[in-house]
Amino acid sequence: MASASLSAELRTDTGKGVARKLRASGRVPGIVYGHAREAQALSVNTRDLDKLLGSISTGSTVVELGLAGATTKTLIREIQRHPFKKHVLHIDFQELVAGEKVTVDIPLVFVGVPEGVRLSGALLEQIMHSISVLADPSSIPNHIDVDVAHLAMGHSLHVRDLVLPAGIEVLSDEDATMCAVIAPRAAIEAAAEGDAVAEPELIAKGKADEDAK
Repeated sequence: MASASLSAELRTDTGKGVARKLRASGRVPGIVYGHAREAQALSVNTRDLDKLLGSISTGSTVVELGLAGATTKTLIREIQRHPFKKHVLHIDFQELVAGEKVTVDIPLVFVGVPEGVRLSGALLEQIMHSISVLADPSSIPNHIDVDVAHLAMGHSLHVRDLVLPAGIEVLSDEDATMCAVIAPRAAIEAAAEGDAVAEPELIAKGKADEDAK
C-alpha cells in the first residue's frame, strides 16, 4: 500500500469569494468527508499539493492528512482544475476506516517483453491502464503486475486472467481486454491492400473486331 502525507487547515468560511482569496494567498480549498463524519471544509498549501500530486497515483495512494492536531488516513476522491491553466481549484478527501472497504482504481504495470514482440516483431497494445476494485484500506495495492512475457502475436489478456492479492474484489468487467499483441501497422496495411478486390480491366475493341461487324 502506497502512502503519503499532507498538512491541512480547517476553515469556517465558505463560498466563491472565500475560495478566490484562498487561492490568491497560495492555498487550495477542499473538504474531507467520511462514513462517520460530517464534511469539513479545509485548505492545503498549493505548492505542497502540487508536489504531492506529481509524485503519487492519486486513485490508490493513501494520504495521511494532518488536520487539527490529528492524522487521518484518506483517499483523494476528486480534483477540480482550471479548464485552461490546469491548476487545482478544489480537492476532496475521503476518510478511510479500517474494515470498511472502498472502491479504488489500481494502476496496471505490464511486466516483460511479449514473445510476439521478441520473435515476430509485433507490438504490445495496452488497452487498459487501471482496474476498479473493492478493497480494505489496509490492503490497497500500489499497483498490479501483469505478466505479458508469454504472449504470442494475436494473443491478449483479459481482466479475468489477473492474479490478485487476497481480499481484493474486481469491479471492472472481467471480459474486458487489458492488452493485446498485434501485428505492426505496416503489415496490417499491406495485408489489407493484398485483399482488395481488383478493378475489372476494360479492353478496347481492336480494329479487326470492328471490321468483323
